[in-house]
Amino acid sequence: MKGLNWFDKFLFFLNSLFAMALLFSYLLPYIPPQTFAILSVFSLAVPLFIIINFLFLIYWMLRFKKQVFLPLVVLLIGFNHLTSIYEFSSTEELEREEGTLKLFSYNVKQFNQYGWDKQRDIPQKIAAFVSKEDPDIMGFQEYYSGELRIAENYEHKFLKAKEKNAEFGLAILSKYPIINTGSLDFPTKSNNNAIYADIVALGDTIRVFNVHFQSFSLKPDLGKMEQEHSKRVFLGMGRTFVRQQEQMQLVLEEVKRSPYRNVILGDFNNTAYSYIYREIRSAGFNDAYKEEGNGFGRSFDFDYFPLRIDYIMPDESFEILSFETEEVHYSDHFPIMALIKPLKQA
Repeated sequence: MKGLNWFDKFLFFLNSLFAMALLFSYLLPYIPPQTFAILSVFSLAVPLFIIINFLFLIYWMLRFKKQVFLPLVVLLIGFNHLTSIYEFSSTEELEREEGTLKLFSYNVKQFNQYGWDKQRDIPQKIAAFVSKEDPDIMGFQEYYSGELRIAENYEHKFLKAKEKNAEFGLAILSKYPIINTGSLDFPTKSNNNAIYADIVALGDTIRVFNVHFQSFSLKPDLGKMEQEHSKRVFLGMGRTFVRQQEQMQLVLEEVKRSPYRNVILGDFNNTAYSYIYREIRSAGFNDAYKEEGNGFGRSFDFDYFPLRIDYIMPDESFEILSFETEEVHYSDHFPIMALIKPLKQA
């Protein structure tokens, strides 16, 4: 600390706190929420911890201070975490070729049926966007059952509301034949669920899971969150993580029963620093963003820092050729797309 003025000493103290917080966060994916739910909540703040430590790194570099080694070492220890927030891949746009599938996932927030956005033509805008992108297989979350404009263009579809009289749920739309469908019917009182469809494509059958894990019911505005009682918010978020773990386990149990290649896509309502994400990756699934993404993996329109909670995760029998996030403001989420190709099986 010698040679530092009082301001730099104060900054280094703050740097030390955020460095310890980031180091601790590296352990969070290994702690089941059912064991310690409150700790899991901090996984949502990992992108913020990374950004703050990176800013400290830049500051100490510009000041030519040896304190630069603190954020540098901490960031290098968690290099894999860094690539979950920002990726460098080829920017060359790939042309779709024979033998590939374009996958699409989007939480459409009921197509603005309840007027959360002032835009009144959101269903038409989403329909036009989908038509332009022309995906082969799509998974929608919070799909409003009365919005059939998009579904009309896809001969093969599976639309499933969580409850019999519910107005919205999950949808899988496909250009290719669907020979079987299923719903996991999460055993919790919520609108969240997971469905799957067995799709005959490219001379094979692929089971596509569309998941929508337990929601936090939080608006994407930190200011409004701060107005809530912090203890109540944290306890509620902790219970949400526990439910997500239970739901994730149901999905992976269904994956084990699948006789086909598998793809999991959808809204996880959690980050790449979470226990549920790590468990799905460990089950033999690749993250399309980490393989072929570019830039910040921002899929949720949250204030202040990039939050990636939507995923396309094919199993290891697929090659991931490209990944893209489109920041169109028709929902509080952004649509994500991936181009994949089945690998020849031995």
